[in-house]
Amino acid sequence: MENILVVDDEKEIVELIELYLVKENYKIIKAYDGEEALYKVRESEISLAIVDIMMPKLNGFQVIKEIRKEYNIPVIILSARDDFSDKILGLDIGADDYMTKPFNPLELLARIQAQLRRFNELNKKNHAGIEDEAKTVGLGKLTLDPVSCTLSKNGEVLALTSTEYRIFEYLVMNAGRVFTKKQIFEHVWNEAYYDDENAIRVHISNLRDKVEDDPRNPEFLKTVRGLGYKIERR
Repeated sequence: MENILVVDDEKEIVELIELYLVKENYKIIKAYDGEEALYKVRESEISLAIVDIMMPKLNGFQVIKEIRKEYNIPVIILSARDDFSDKILGLDIGADDYMTKPFNPLELLARIQAQLRRFNELNKKNHAGIEDEAKTVGLGKLTLDPVSCTLSKNGEVLALTSTEYRIFEYLVMNAGRVFTKKQIFEHVWNEAYYDDENAIRVHISNLRDKVEDDPRNPEFLKTVRGLGYKIERR
């Protein structure tokens, strides 16, 4: 049974989410402020976190920053704040998805299942027992290891979220080929594209910040104007 952390200072919201997730055999770990959320993350084996932004003690952005220092579990922001800048900031600090309130519980459930499916696929690769050296992909100063699901730069492992890793792996394994935002979305999210270009753009920007020496003049992750993105073949 997978543990889902639900963090929201509105108990009615937590109870509503619990009602739907318990039916799907998930175990719900509840927290009602940011400090309690971090305590629960560290004391329990959390598979995924659903985090509100406006909370007592620590807000959702602070919680996600702390989670990302230690864990790469999927994080979904669920917030009444629907400003474009909040969504960009949430994705930028490491959230994998962002939903606004009021929300459809069935849509939230579908997004949870999609995030867990992708995360578990990465973990299966990580324990597949394949020879690491035979499967690593060299890209200049970068090394992609599909077995451990890591990307290293000059020998140092980069702190990528699971979504960032899947995007980069997809492009690296098809180096030289241009992919549209729709193609990237449908491969990485494993669901129909719903015209959310901003999410792809933010994840690409985050990847460049971590991978490139000069993100404004990328060496590896190229934009093909009017089409999409590609990794230069080497």
